[in-house]
Amino acid sequence: MRVVVAITGATGAALGIRLLEALGQLGVETHLVLSDWARATIKIETDFTVEQVRALASHTYSVGDLAAGISSGSFRTDGMVVCPCSMKTLSAIRIGFSDNLITRAADVTLKERRKLVLVAREAPLSEIHLENMHHLARAGAVIFPPTIAYYGRPGSVGEVTDYIVGRVIDQLGIEHSLIDRWKDHRPGGDDDPAPLAVVRGTK
Repeated sequence: MRVVVAITGATGAALGIRLLEALGQLGVETHLVLSDWARATIKIETDFTVEQVRALASHTYSVGDLAAGISSGSFRTDGMVVCPCSMKTLSAIRIGFSDNLITRAADVTLKERRKLVLVAREAPLSEIHLENMHHLARAGAVIFPPTIAYYGRPGSVGEVTDYIVGRVIDQLGIEHSLIDRWKDHRPGGDDDPAPLAVVRGTK
């Protein structure tokens, strides 16, 4: 399997790094592009060097290299993940402004009807952000905010990161054991009214 991975300058560089690690462990061929600000964010937010992050990928490209294979639809891939995805990059993808290799590869992914997963990192979201996301969702992209699931009772930032990355990998249809899946946790079975009572604020 062959997947394009892009890391942009939004906070959450650890997500992109862990994604590369996990895909590599799963035997997936990865093609990595780092934006200029991703390189800065990696230094600010993690203990990794840019060189160490690049070494996690099967192939790496300069963000300005529009002659790279992944800039063409004839270069076959199984999808692309932008993780994390800044609002700047998301807006450029929305309007087809392919001024660098990340936005061009994303444009190619959409036009070839391949899976495009955008791990959109921003809060709160403005009307402009939401409109851009809505447009991309209708165009076929998966908008994937890196939200936390508490049902697994994560005990560390690493466990939260693994959950988010695991769910991202799910979107690519790749089997993995990175997360504990949801199970039926109803305490009293089908007839237990407690959960409904809590939702209604009567308990």
